[in-house]
Amino acid sequence: MSELRPPTPPAARSGAVLALLSLTACEPGILPSQGLVGKGDTQILIDSLAIMLVIVVPTILATLAFGWWFRSSNLNARRRPDFVYSGKIEMITWSIPLMTIMLLGGVAWIGSHKLDPAEPLPSHDPPLNVQAVSLDWKWLFIYPDQNIASVNRLVIPVGTPVHFTLTSASVMNAFFVPQLGSMIYTMNGMATQLNLIADEPGTFLGMSSHFSGDGFANMEFNVEALPMDKFSAWVDETHNGGSAALTSQSYAELAKQGMNVAPFVYSAVEPDLFHKIVVQALPPGPGPVVEASPGALKRGQRPGGQ
Repeated sequence: MSELRPPTPPAARSGAVLALLSLTACEPGILPSQGLVGKGDTQILIDSLAIMLVIVVPTILATLAFGWWFRSSNLNARRRPDFVYSGKIEMITWSIPLMTIMLLGGVAWIGSHKLDPAEPLPSHDPPLNVQAVSLDWKWLFIYPDQNIASVNRLVIPVGTPVHFTLTSASVMNAFFVPQLGSMIYTMNGMATQLNLIADEPGTFLGMSSHFSGDGFANMEFNVEALPMDKFSAWVDETHNGGSAALTSQSYAELAKQGMNVAPFVYSAVEPDLFHKIVVQALPPGPGPVVEASPGALKRGQRPGGQ
């Protein structure tokens, strides 16, 4: 699972890395990637970019060379104004793009299947189960085995696979931690699966990557990867910190729309709360308000386009 394809030649790999770095210079970026999934995704990007550069760079050089050779002052250039067709040229111009598409398709197909979000990650340690809920406009993380929960803060142990079960309590959204890997959608009334791992301690940016209304831009959270002893200490601290419990009543309050919500925790969680959210035993949030365009009321339309 960790090897996606034979190693790329060093020269091509170096050029691809430099180009990829230039494309990810603005935060948030995917580099440096962390864990098996994040590094696997980066490998796919680098290999794909290297394959494309093998075509793009010679094409640019050939364009410059043709323009220089066939300049009006070059009397040695052979001009053929009646030239119509060449089987050799046709074979080159069609076979090279075809091989490029086959290579790119192979890299994407094999790599994406090996990094299937629902596929458990190989590890000697049992995975940490986290139930994630996207709300308007905040993230709720429930730790069912530890019987705690947090809002807009995700704490995970280093080197331990994390198995996410995700849903939305409002409109469709998307969970994404760029440096750790795969993005996955959250949808109301259903649960999706995702497996990630962080192999080094650190704090990584997590975000919503699907537009979901007014508070979308600030719907971010920190992912803190801690050594196992510090993670256990955080769990104990959360249990004993005197915070409120997450019940159906407190969840109803949490589900109300709110922006720029500061991180906080719950010291206990009502049993099967996540299941109640998925099956909508707990009503979903209202979602973004549909507003009429400035000229809609002038045309006699009511708010919401009715």
